[in-house]
Amino acid sequence: MSNLSLPKKPVDWFRNTITLAIAVAVIWSLIGLEIKWERLIDLPGDLYVIGTLMFGEMNIEDFPNLVGAMWESISIAWVGTLIAALFAIPLSFLAAENLVGRPIAWTIRQVFNILRAVPEVILAVALIPIFGLTPLTGVLAIGIGSIGTLGKLFYEVIEAIKKEPLEAADAVGANRLVRFRWGVLPQVMPEMASFVLYRFEVNIRASAVMGLIGAGGIGNDVAQALRFNDWSVAGMGMLIVIFGTITVDAISGAARKQIIRGSSAKTLTPVEVQA
Repeated sequence: MSNLSLPKKPVDWFRNTITLAIAVAVIWSLIGLEIKWERLIDLPGDLYVIGTLMFGEMNIEDFPNLVGAMWESISIAWVGTLIAALFAIPLSFLAAENLVGRPIAWTIRQVFNILRAVPEVILAVALIPIFGLTPLTGVLAIGIGSIGTLGKLFYEVIEAIKKEPLEAADAVGANRLVRFRWGVLPQVMPEMASFVLYRFEVNIRASAVMGLIGAGGIGNDVAQALRFNDWSVAGMGMLIVIFGTITVDAISGAARKQIIRGSSAKTLTPVEVQA
């Protein structure tokens, strides 16, 4: 009986090279950061001290002011999100290759990529010389920064639409406007609305960060409190941010689920187009 040997598994040089590159990058990053690992030993004790200072004795007198500042952060996030949606929705239709030519779609996508590459904080710093340390700076920074993200999500939704409603419109000789109104919009608007609400949740956190540089909202109050070692105000502000963000996330999440659940797009029929 002859000895049979299984063929050797070929070496996946590409996968091995990528794995090695990632490992080298991680090690190089850890060395470059010069992290003092011994500080981790003192971390539990330091957290206990900070927690005692922040949450040990809270001054209730500052509660109304901090709630008002949190509401300002939510307002900044909401208005900024609406501004982003106002621009992202029409631009996303121009970025979808199944609706327009590839050159136009490619150009609009590059605009989205550029806007997504710039963090909101950098946008806010660039806008401060023009609009000053005001909530308007935070609104515009969040709005401009969100256009790129929403635009990308929107045109991906548009490119994934079903062809049946469009074919039904073509079957009755519908013009481009009717084709768009009844074949495209009913399929994409529910998901677009869901993405707008999700981006609103993200922007609430961004608006709190905007306050750290003086662009309005509760982040400004927390930063001022930490600067002057007013630990009680800082702790209460952090709790309000956490509670407010969780509350808005829960409400927005329920709304998004309801939108998606009720968005079963029905297939367009020639009768509906003619109507």
